[in-house]
Amino acid sequence: MNAPFGSWKSPITSDLIVAGTIGIASPTWHRGQLLWIESRPQEAGRNVLVIREQDGSDRDINPAPFNIRTRVHEYGGGAWFLHNGAVFFSNFSDQHLYRQGLHDGEPTQITHDEGLRFANGCVDERRNRIISIIEDHRGDGEAINFIGAIDIESGDITEMSKGHDFYAAPVISPDGKKLAFMTWDHPNMPWDETSIWLADLNEAGMPDALVKVAGGKDGKQKISVQQPVFSPVGELFFISDISGWWNLYRQSRDQSICPMEAEFGSPQWGFGLHSYDFLSNTQLLCNYGISNVSQLAVLDIETGRLNKIDLPYSDLGGISLNGQLLTTGAASPTTFPELITVDIVSGKHEIFKQSTTLTIDEAYYSVPETITFPTANEQIAHGFYYPPTSKDYRGVISDKDSQDDAPPLVVMMHGGPTGATHSALNLRTQFWTSRGFAVLDLNYRGSTGYGRKYRDKLIRQWGIVDVEDAVHGADYLVQRGKADKDRLAIRGGSAGGYTTLSALTFTDTFKAGASHFGVSDLEALAKDTHKFESRYLDSMIGVYPDEIEIYKARSPIHHVDQMASPCIFFQGLEDKVVPPNQAETMVEALTKKGVPVAYVPFENEQHGFRIAKNIKRCMDLELYFYSRIFRFNPADPIEPIAIINVDS
Repeated sequence: MNAPFGSWKSPITSDLIVAGTIGIASPTWHRGQLLWIESRPQEAGRNVLVIREQDGSDRDINPAPFNIRTRVHEYGGGAWFLHNGAVFFSNFSDQHLYRQGLHDGEPTQITHDEGLRFANGCVDERRNRIISIIEDHRGDGEAINFIGAIDIESGDITEMSKGHDFYAAPVISPDGKKLAFMTWDHPNMPWDETSIWLADLNEAGMPDALVKVAGGKDGKQKISVQQPVFSPVGELFFISDISGWWNLYRQSRDQSICPMEAEFGSPQWGFGLHSYDFLSNTQLLCNYGISNVSQLAVLDIETGRLNKIDLPYSDLGGISLNGQLLTTGAASPTTFPELITVDIVSGKHEIFKQSTTLTIDEAYYSVPETITFPTANEQIAHGFYYPPTSKDYRGVISDKDSQDDAPPLVVMMHGGPTGATHSALNLRTQFWTSRGFAVLDLNYRGSTGYGRKYRDKLIRQWGIVDVEDAVHGADYLVQRGKADKDRLAIRGGSAGGYTTLSALTFTDTFKAGASHFGVSDLEALAKDTHKFESRYLDSMIGVYPDEIEIYKARSPIHHVDQMASPCIFFQGLEDKVVPPNQAETMVEALTKKGVPVAYVPFENEQHGFRIAKNIKRCMDLELYFYSRIFRFNPADPIEPIAIINVDS
């Protein structure tokens, strides 16, 4: 039937999304059994380790209220690992390390010093200790990061390596005699310049002289390295972007094992990246991406030959092996995120856990079109275009019967800004398309997945090239009749929220926007954020405070007089990455200026929302906000919110 875009009734409701889906991640083999992490919105986002029993049933390991999550670097990752039938994990509420048997017992606290955080651990079996990244918040000023050894019985901590601003990925050689790890220092981020170090362990288990084996600088060229892994015979392998692409290398050779324009690594926002592992002394299994589409393959490390394993997925996760069996996360444009096993020999895969039990008719799914479009300065940018899709409706703008009217468009800006969006099925995207919106999910210049040259286009250009690409992407679709120029919206979270606010302030392309914990004041962000990102803006904007005028010039809060488009702000009140005062200052300024604005704060939420009722409220209110601005009646019953400066 005909119905105005935006007003279509959809089976993909906010209730259904938060009630029917869970986060599933980090599938891992241990002693022939599968384990994984579930993030449950209905339990306030609690992370639970789950094991698949021999009879096919699933059982939670860590009981409530234990929540497997670390706050190292604030973004965390690498909060747990398995060894000898037990899990070692960081508990979110107190940040202490715990040990728990997989088949008996309650969690037992290992560490006792307050003010320490732990991540990315592994067991040094020869010395009955854990080697871990430790972040020390006990002193004044910036936290101190180091590699430490934690006695499993007493919890006593010994410093092993200290002096760099950041550490990650400690690994012990199979014979227990060597330690490798990666470091980086301010003002670099881990995708800018990192180093991998190797050291012999002496009789006391302490590292002797450190040798840098990869990374740093090659002349003026910065090199990003990651994921050091020892082969079964003790040779060190790693990933480096010295060629312009994150490719695989071995310590004994200068050339990549398999040079190609593909990304075997990804930006290390969190700990625990694991995109390759060894099948034998001569073969490894790897997951690489080309234009943010994943490919699984077996790599012969002597010849460099790749044997692809074709799977019906576009997005694959980390790798865990049990002999010739792989487990990983997987998704596609028409497949919800799910956990699978793959027989490496036959190539056959099986699904063992899905993120949802929902059954939705695929006729409501919008399948993305990969687009590359011209942008400013004769360059190109990338994205995924999702047309409005429903088996029940055909969109119109007015009451006239027309198939040619263009839909409203929501341009989605991913976070980071050094990150990327992928084409995996996401109900939060389909929420919009099934109601009659088109969506452009944008990989602006500076996004990952397209090589170092594309990634570096954001250097000193944040707030410029990303905004240009959002504008040019929307215009590209308008010119092709795929979007209505009078109903263009832009939305994003965190860094994507900054681009959203910048586009609404410095251009007149977009007629509405939604900022989810977005940055409005770059100077405030530079002065009031956590250690991991405290110098991020040096490369994205300029050195602070030396180049303070650039910060002011690109901060929407200082140019609110230029902003005329309505915006809704969603903000966690416990957010340490982007504190609430940025959103509140922006809302106050827009209120005084007379621009339609709404503010939705959430208690007990940090950077990114985890509580089910808050996730639902965000989705409903953003739809409600657009309905008021674009003048359509949503089919969903939504409890309204006051929109300041809008006539009732």
